[in-house]
Amino acid sequence: MRRRDFIKVMAGSAAAWPLAARAQHSDRRRLGLLTNLGDAEIKGRIGPFLEELQRLGWTDGHNIQIDKRNGAANVDALRKQAAELVALGPGVILAVGTIPTTYLLQATRTVPIVFMFVIDPLGGGLVDDLSRPGGNVTGFMTMEYSLSGKWLELLKQIAPGVTRAAVLRDPASPSGTGQFAVIQSVAPSFGVELRPINVSDAREIEQAVAAFAGSANGGLVVTANPQAADHRDLIITLAARHKLPAIYSDRYFVAPGGLISYGPNFDDEGRRAAGYVDRILKGEKPADLPVQAPTKYELVINLKTAKALGLTVPPTVLSRADEVIE
Repeated sequence: MRRRDFIKVMAGSAAAWPLAARAQHSDRRRLGLLTNLGDAEIKGRIGPFLEELQRLGWTDGHNIQIDKRNGAANVDALRKQAAELVALGPGVILAVGTIPTTYLLQATRTVPIVFMFVIDPLGGGLVDDLSRPGGNVTGFMTMEYSLSGKWLELLKQIAPGVTRAAVLRDPASPSGTGQFAVIQSVAPSFGVELRPINVSDAREIEQAVAAFAGSANGGLVVTANPQAADHRDLIITLAARHKLPAIYSDRYFVAPGGLISYGPNFDDEGRRAAGYVDRILKGEKPADLPVQAPTKYELVINLKTAKALGLTVPPTVLSRADEVIE
C-alpha cells in the first residue's frame, strides 16, 4: 500500500471512530420529564405514563434514560430545571402542566416537547393551531371549556337547593376566564347567581369563602387551575366548615373529602402522552401530531361527604358515577 493511500485509510478510520461512538451512545435514548407537582400528585399523575411507556418497549436504565425534574412551588427552580433538561439534549421532553411547558418553550424551539395537563394550549400561546401545531411542541389538553357548564348542572342535581355559587378561578389565565364565561352562560338556566373568587392567595380564599357562606343556599364550583390544586386541602376544609356543597374538576379533590368531581380521566391522558413520546422517539415530529382533547371523563362522588352535608344523592346521578367513595 502506498503511503498516500495508507494515510487516507487511517484518516477515514479516525473520522469514523467518533461517529461509531455516537451511534453506540444513542442506543440509550434520553427522555426529559419536567413537572411542578406536589409530592402527593407525582405518582398518580406520572405513573400511568411511565407504565404505558414501558409497555411500548421503553425501560428506564435499559434502552432509555429518563431525566426527571420537579420544581413544585418554586418558579425560579422550575425555569432553571427547564434549561437543564434542554442542555442534556434529550430526544423528547414530557412537560406536565402549562407552566413547565411555557418555560421549556422559552429554553428551546428545537427539542421536541409533549405536554399533558394543559387546559388551553391555543389561548395560552403554546401552539398556533391544534390540528397542526407546526413547531416543536404538541400534546394533550386537559379539558374543553364546554365542560365547565356541566359542573353547575351536576351541582344543582346533587344539591338542588343551591341558588348561589362561588366560582373559584384564576382570573389571570385565559383558561380561568374561559371556564368562568361558560359557567356564566348557563347559570340563568339553573337559577343560580354567581360570585367569582380568586384563588391566588390562601388568606384571600379563606376570607372570600367565609363572606360568601354568610348567606344561605350557597355552593362552590372549583374550576380547573394549578392554584386550586395548590390550595386543595384549604378549599376542602372550607367547604366542610361552611357546609357548602362543592364540585371539582378532578378526583384528586374528592378522595380526601370533596363532594363530587367531573373531569377527564388523567390516567388515560398519561397513557396517550406516552404514545406520542414513543412516536417521536421513533422519528415522527411534534409539528405533525395534532393536539388532542380528552376522550374519557369520570364522575366521582363521596357519599360520606354527602351525608355530612345532609344531601341525598339522586339515583340518576349515582348510577352514572364511575367511582363512589363511601
